[in-house]
Amino acid sequence: MLRKLSFAALTFSLFLGLASCKSAKKLDETEVPGGGEGSSELNKGDENTGGDSDSGKAMGMQTIYFKYDSFEIDSDGKTALNTNVEILKANPSVKIQIEGHCDQRGGIQYNIALGEKRANTVRDAIKKAGVTGDRVATISYGKERLVDSAMNDAAYAKNRRANFAITSK
Repeated sequence: MLRKLSFAALTFSLFLGLASCKSAKKLDETEVPGGGEGSSELNKGDENTGGDSDSGKAMGMQTIYFKYDSFEIDSDGKTALNTNVEILKANPSVKIQIEGHCDQRGGIQYNIALGEKRANTVRDAIKKAGVTGDRVATISYGKERLVDSAMNDAAYAKNRRANFAITSK
């Protein structure tokens, strides 16, 4: 009897878990900020909600760029970071995801690790500046989401970045 109840409870839990996964809405690059076809409910009525700093639709937050093979925030990055912290402090309900990116050189595993270090460095600096950690998530895309696919120094510089994506407002 106990075994049948345990099996029934496990089956019910799996069913609920699958149902919630299918109904969860994920922000991705296919959604259109500001509403319209393909947009999520989160985006409707405010062009900045659900946007990201790469597209310029993240409430004025700025992307932070890195030097080659580095995850240190330089002086330009610190200026952008301070701007982003002020925006987050002025909007305490906003939650973000910091996306670590790399240029297309180097191996996949190396770039995933470097992208993670970039995102975590920025997250740690934001937390140190007074933004609570529960508002900031991180992810590394390595070299998978380039903003410029050209194979030159200017394109590489654009791709080495930490992008700010608004996940909820």
